[in-house]
Amino acid sequence: MFDDKDLSLFASKGISESTVMKQLEDFKKGFPFLELKAAASVGKGILAVSPEETDKYIECWENYRSENHKITKFVPASGAASRMFKDLFAFLSSDYESPQTSFERNFFDGIEKFAFYSDLNSVCVRNEGKGIRQLVAGGQYKSVVSNLLESKGLGYGSLPKGLLKFHKYCENARTPLEEHLTEGALYVKGVDAHVRLHFTVSPEHRSLFEDLALVSSRQMAAQYGVVYDISFSEQKPSTDTVAVDLQNRPFRNEDGSILFRPGGHGALIANLNEIDSDIIFIKNIDNVVPDHLKADTVKYKKLIAGILISLQARIFKYLRLLDSGGYDWASLDEIIRFVQTELYCRNDNLAKLNEKQIISYLRGKLNRPIRVCGMVRNVGEPGGGPFVALNADGSYSLQILESSQIDMNDEEKRRMFSEGTHFNPVDLVCGVRDYNGQKFNLPDYVDHSTGFISSKSKNGRELKALELPGLWNGAMSDWNTVFVEVPLSTFNPVKTVNDLLRTQHQPQQ
Repeated sequence: MFDDKDLSLFASKGISESTVMKQLEDFKKGFPFLELKAAASVGKGILAVSPEETDKYIECWENYRSENHKITKFVPASGAASRMFKDLFAFLSSDYESPQTSFERNFFDGIEKFAFYSDLNSVCVRNEGKGIRQLVAGGQYKSVVSNLLESKGLGYGSLPKGLLKFHKYCENARTPLEEHLTEGALYVKGVDAHVRLHFTVSPEHRSLFEDLALVSSRQMAAQYGVVYDISFSEQKPSTDTVAVDLQNRPFRNEDGSILFRPGGHGALIANLNEIDSDIIFIKNIDNVVPDHLKADTVKYKKLIAGILISLQARIFKYLRLLDSGGYDWASLDEIIRFVQTELYCRNDNLAKLNEKQIISYLRGKLNRPIRVCGMVRNVGEPGGGPFVALNADGSYSLQILESSQIDMNDEEKRRMFSEGTHFNPVDLVCGVRDYNGQKFNLPDYVDHSTGFISSKSKNGRELKALELPGLWNGAMSDWNTVFVEVPLSTFNPVKTVNDLLRTQHQPQQ
């Protein structure tokens, strides 16, 4: 099936022939839907924390980060902002010259409120000889948009979100990268005053990220009294996946080479695995707010981190007890209740197991990575939902699932999906070391049966693409997972440019 040229391509990417064969088999067989038990809700898989408990957990986190621990914030930031400007690209290619749709009108009505307004006005003067107000007055709306999106101007249409100016301040404007630096100083700073942040970026934009981080971190380090430790990585070529034609044969380019595509954000489990830290926060690049609205973000990040530290301490204590052999049936019962009620991992067949089997089961459920995930009320935004799902060993536990993982032809499963009360805004804190201080090898905990096949095209030819198990979905399937309700005020994504006109992204009045 493969010639020397193909094998040379595999080798250059660090992909084995057997991996490609396995991926081709996945295209033929497809991926099974997950077996659901219920949608998670408050009291049934989602923890609602009282104000008193919130204070206790925040104190737990503050105590932890005052000790000698390594803490990192991990931010996937490689995505291009082109989808943010989809409506404006459509306006540029339209057969009319002035705004017609409500989106177009809202953009121009609010144009002076954008943090990038001053920069855009300057490039318009340079390229068109007129500022934005003059261009708009003369009906030259498309000139304004082309200077925003195209390389002759700001080039925002081809830049990643992390490098765009989102928020206006009295003295300057900040990009999402800079807002994450600020956040890091507020809840990631450790006893050594270091603030460690890691951004995954695309190769073509890495130098831009590095340059901005260097300049901004110098300014903010003095402002917050911290030392920034910022690192970057790119999605590894070894995580690319083979594309196929509609007959599930390797899709070949015009030159005969096999087409590989990026494996989706699930490929970043390899990047996450290389972070040398005890605790890792994960948050999307575009979910940031100006300083005057950061209080809730900081509070609830500390809350979920405190919950993780508290749970992790008990897990480590129980594992050491099992190691010592100094347990009795009462203590085993306590551990079982902890696994079932606080880690929400249940197995109805435990009563059929003998003592040795129970010990083995408990070790397996306790000694693995742990994540605590913030969950917000469902208000129609896209995102994975919290569910109780069946595992291969007969147990069931909490999982974040996308709609593609659920059999929507099954009426009961479709009902569970539609009745979901919460969704995941990518608000996670992760414990990645075991009770002996050794780092878990995170790829060992991926459920490889949770990939996804999508339809794409290249140069007018249809193809099928394979996405690896999502980073916070199947790539973390075999982690201990805890869901915690957090307020909607902690979720302020920017999906379109006009989202920046929302009050959550505007200066304090």
